[in-house]
Amino acid sequence: MKFTKMHGCGNDYVYVNCFEETVEDPGRVAEIVSDRHFGIGSDGLILICPSEKADFRMRMYNADGSEGAMCGNGIRCVGKYVYDNGLTDRDEILVETKSGIKKLKLFVENGKVTRARVNMGEAILDTARIPVDVKSLQAVNTPITIDGQEWHFTAVSMGNPHAVVFTEHIDDLLLDQIGPKFEHHPLFPDRVNTEFIEPVDEHTIRMRVWERGSGETLACGTGACAAAVASVLNEKVGEGPVTVRLLGGELEIEWCRGANQVYMTGPATTVFTGEINL
Repeated sequence: MKFTKMHGCGNDYVYVNCFEETVEDPGRVAEIVSDRHFGIGSDGLILICPSEKADFRMRMYNADGSEGAMCGNGIRCVGKYVYDNGLTDRDEILVETKSGIKKLKLFVENGKVTRARVNMGEAILDTARIPVDVKSLQAVNTPITIDGQEWHFTAVSMGNPHAVVFTEHIDDLLLDQIGPKFEHHPLFPDRVNTEFIEPVDEHTIRMRVWERGSGETLACGTGACAAAVASVLNEKVGEGPVTVRLLGGELEIEWCRGANQVYMTGPATTVFTGEINL
């Protein structure tokens, strides 16, 4: 199987051009290629496929083989791949995902895409749609008990569910212990991605993320979007663009609250190409 390894802010995936390749069991292939000792090493697998509804279709699989609905860092790399490899010559494209069709604006330098801006769509706050098993219509600063300790989370879906937690000293968090407890908590019937946020100033936040199915990653695009939205809702930042500092880099997120549209801008990088014997 021919592949390209790419990353957005360190959130790395193995990309396969399904205009040329056939992947029979993508969930199993995702597990194989994601292994950092016996495979290629990645946070998962992304397939770039034909679409009847948009210019391209993206299918994304986590490292445990489960299929995800959306990947913000991944979709920027899809935009870079299709432009850099001549599948399109346009700098504005539509990509079909399990969470809807997303519009990308590609920024090109010397014939290659370096960054992309994605209209990530609406921020879903309705607890029934996220889903979160609480009685309130929204979950903003909602208490949750993990191993006897009370935390507070704000629930946002950007096509997949997120629990945003504001706390101090995020560098000291034992995320490999706390993250799974959030992911599998009964309040989240579909499991949940959890963002731990430390505000810096009214336009900047720091973030670590535990992604369902993948564990801690260097970046999460949908998580950064959810974190920015939650920061506005909890009055941790002001209106306007928010810089989200992740372990692997920075993303700029803007929630146009009136229209309820979230825009994400960030880098897309090719690491290497190759072939793997499955």
